[in-house]
Amino acid sequence: MNHEAPLSSRSLRQLSDPWHRVMTLRELRAHGVPAEEAEERCAPGGPWQQPAPGVFLLHTGHPSGEELLLSAVRYAESRGRDTASPAGAAPGAAPAVSACATAGTAAAAERVLVTGMSALALYGFASAPRPALLERVDVLAPRRLRLASADRVRVRRCQTLPRAVRVDGFALAPVAWAVADAVAPPAGPETVRAVLVEAVAGGRCDAAAVVRELGRARLLALPHVVGAVEAMVAAGRAAAEDRLMSLVREGGLPDPCWNVRLRLPGGPQLATVDAYWPDHAVAVRLDTRTARRDLARERAERERQESLERMGVTVLTMTPQQVRTEPGLRASLIRTALLAATTRPPAGYLMVLPG
Repeated sequence: MNHEAPLSSRSLRQLSDPWHRVMTLRELRAHGVPAEEAEERCAPGGPWQQPAPGVFLLHTGHPSGEELLLSAVRYAESRGRDTASPAGAAPGAAPAVSACATAGTAAAAERVLVTGMSALALYGFASAPRPALLERVDVLAPRRLRLASADRVRVRRCQTLPRAVRVDGFALAPVAWAVADAVAPPAGPETVRAVLVEAVAGGRCDAAAVVRELGRARLLALPHVVGAVEAMVAAGRAAAEDRLMSLVREGGLPDPCWNVRLRLPGGPQLATVDAYWPDHAVAVRLDTRTARRDLARERAERERQESLERMGVTVLTMTPQQVRTEPGLRASLIRTALLAATTRPPAGYLMVLPG
């Protein structure tokens, strides 16, 4: 048998596109290649290989990162079966997949998503390997699909898939969800810390979203995850403070006093704020709370803010996400508060102390 024989003129045109160098057995049959021939072409010395069961890479050599990712998604698409087969379908019948289907199609997004370190590689995380260096791909599939992990494909399950994020044609789990999957065992402490800190300090998502997904994955009780979360929250606050400073500077606002404590002369401390304009009695607080609620702390913070407002201080509370994604709007809110200060009675005298 001539292993180098082309499938068809159409296939030869498609092979110039890496998205079409990966084919399922169903697609090969549509090109006139029976299962026996496909398997023989993957034998030692043959021109093809199988990066995943039932998925064929139509060349030799190490798969590229894109090819490995596509192979994992195509494997999951072709092997995943609903626990309840459609009426009239043969048991275990494969869903119809077009020879031109890709991981970026709507059908792929509905069935599986790339997650974990594989997704972080596509998101461009420095703490993740480059896509070309991936050795295994994590895919997220709904529990209703009967889908097993394979040598280079690890299947993670959830009740309902989250909304997909599309990067380079692939349907990915949202950043916070992918982060939680990436730091699940057997990830070591250094990897966990690096991924969590980069996710938040790099502005890819908020600490609250990461903590929420870590809770979903039941990882918050792990000692090394607890330590990494503390480092993540601290790095996230520092990054948010830097962005707030940039917001003030680029918005042309007057310089405030940064990270100060406000107290009454001879009285108790009222609050610590991230920015304060004493001539205008306007303060900005960054709300960096995570998803784990501390009711006592929330009540104390609310009482401190009410105390400031009774003294005539305008308190603007912003989340790191708002500062990151809405800098123009947040600068406008501060500017409006500063202008409004000229139309109201002066605030009671407050001492401004270094934070």
